[in-house]
Amino acid sequence: MSDLVPVEIIANKIFLIRGQKVMLDRDLAKLYEVATGQLTRQVRRNIERFPIDFMFQLTKDELENWICQFGTSSWGGTRKLPFAFTEQGVAMLSSVLHSKKAIMVNISIMRIFSKLKQLALSHSELLRKVDSLERKYGEHDKRIAVIFQALKQLLEPPKPTPTRKMGF
Repeated sequence: MSDLVPVEIIANKIFLIRGQKVMLDRDLAKLYEVATGQLTRQVRRNIERFPIDFMFQLTKDELENWICQFGTSSWGGTRKLPFAFTEQGVAMLSSVLHSKKAIMVNISIMRIFSKLKQLALSHSELLRKVDSLERKYGEHDKRIAVIFQALKQLLEPPKPTPTRKMGF
């Protein structure tokens, strides 16, 4: 089942837009082996299944920014702004696309989204630990600096104190 679509292909189709991990309609259509128009028709027929946190349409600026980030567009110019599907939206697609291929690809995509979440969690846990170590040893650095300063003072030869000459 995981051999259906290589993990790398799916992972490379997940983008961060509006702070969310999403997949674009044209990429999903390719994976499901359906026309983008067919996919969007099914979505529009079942629009109540796709609230804004499941799917949104890119703005013209977002599309241009996306194209700039990822090089020249292979779309050859699009007449309609693409839809971006969040993880929940991709899951909902399986309820409106009924082909066996769509269901199998959907399972693969859901597994990859799940792995990305696990990676993000382990990444944030690692960052938390690094921050903790930095705070802990940052304090040590300050203390060590004070110790070195005290050692330097102890190791410096004493400065001669001026003596008074008594003039008798």
